Amino acid sequence: MADLLLHRKEGRRSRWLQLYTANEITRGLMDTASASSLVTDSAAASSSWGGGVRVKNGHLNTGPSGEEYKPILQKFKAAGKAVGCVTTVPITHATPAGFCVNSKSRGDMSEIADKYLPLHFDIMIGGGSEFFNGAKRADGKDLLKSFREGGYQVAETKLQMVTQSNKPLLGIFSEGGLPYTLDLNHDNVLKETIPSLAEMTIHAIELMQKNSKGFVLQVEGGKVDWAAHANDVGALLYDQIAFDEAITVAIDFAEKNKDTLVIITTDHGNSNPGILYGKDADNNFDKIQNFKHTNDWVLNGITKNDSPSKVVDRINFAQGITLKKEEAEILLAWYQSLNEEGVYNPYKLPFQKLAEIQRSYLSIGWAGADHTADFVEVCTYGPGKELLNPAIKNTDLHQLMLQATGLVEVKQGN
Repeated sequence: MADLLLHRKEGRRSRWLQLYTANEITRGLMDTASASSLVTDSAAASSSWGGGVRVKNGHLNTGPSGEEYKPILQKFKAAGKAVGCVTTVPITHATPAGFCVNSKSRGDMSEIADKYLPLHFDIMIGGGSEFFNGAKRADGKDLLKSFREGGYQVAETKLQMVTQSNKPLLGIFSEGGLPYTLDLNHDNVLKETIPSLAEMTIHAIELMQKNSKGFVLQVEGGKVDWAAHANDVGALLYDQIAFDEAITVAIDFAEKNKDTLVIITTDHGNSNPGILYGKDADNNFDKIQNFKHTNDWVLNGITKNDSPSKVVDRINFAQGITLKKEEAEILLAWYQSLNEEGVYNPYKLPFQKLAEIQRSYLSIGWAGADHTADFVEVCTYGPGKELLNPAIKNTDLHQLMLQATGLVEVKQGN
């Protein structure tokens, strides 16, 4: 859908699909199951790549009896490479953590933050300031101070990030996840202080390429997942485009540096959004071109005391959609109880209800609001791309990365 949006709005294809069209990549499908379910969570999904073994949902590189599988960035760091993670969600979240640490619980992000410092990885950039700020942590530990004392440059704004330094970098730009790209792009204050995923990727590569033994960088468009959980199509597609811009950064670097392998994939499906057939499908989908804000922005600005007309005006301003009065009343009714279940929805806002209402305006439908068991796309570009088979398990990527970089080991199992 992001590729279709770009093509219809700007007359260009996504970089990801351009690679397919030009036949510059090796392409495959990946089975994303965990040890406990056909439908993986993000911790087990990242652990399959990070530790090379399928673990139960909720665990990070930790087996059922407590056995620990060494995360891949620790392996690459031991081999002398610069290593790091960039994400639009907390840097302690499941996907970066799966490349970095062992933990029995993905939810203990304060403990995960504790584990990062002694690893002395070169780049850790994202959100999640509450897990590093002593005023926010339950134990009062000031990890930002500890990282500075441990030799890190600590950045809390875009300007601080790009300030020249030869130190390893910890960049933490927000509590929780970073703002959605669509909201960021229409807020000049946010744009001044918070970097885009592509900007973070550019800076990470600039720092890490100085290492004579090379580097390994994980880049995650994590808010794509959060948007899918929320059935928030504006958030979803513009964050997918932001991820595509980060792909462009990586591919441009790899084109100039012929010793670089780029792997592009996702760790699981989520909610299965789709453009639905109908006589107005094209025109409805094209409305997303003019969105200024996400459903997240819309719903967080509504209160139970608002009038239906105020809700109609807010959504019209944000997305150019004019709801019927009775549709606005349905939304407002949810604010009397705020009881919608869902991941990354702490205030229990009516995300699914709004998406249901938007269906007739946008021709976008959703299968649900959680992960799915789809086989997902994976492609490789650069030296070692031929190591990718047409159909793989998620654990195979662990071995592929080790083999491509010359750190081959005996397969641990799955």
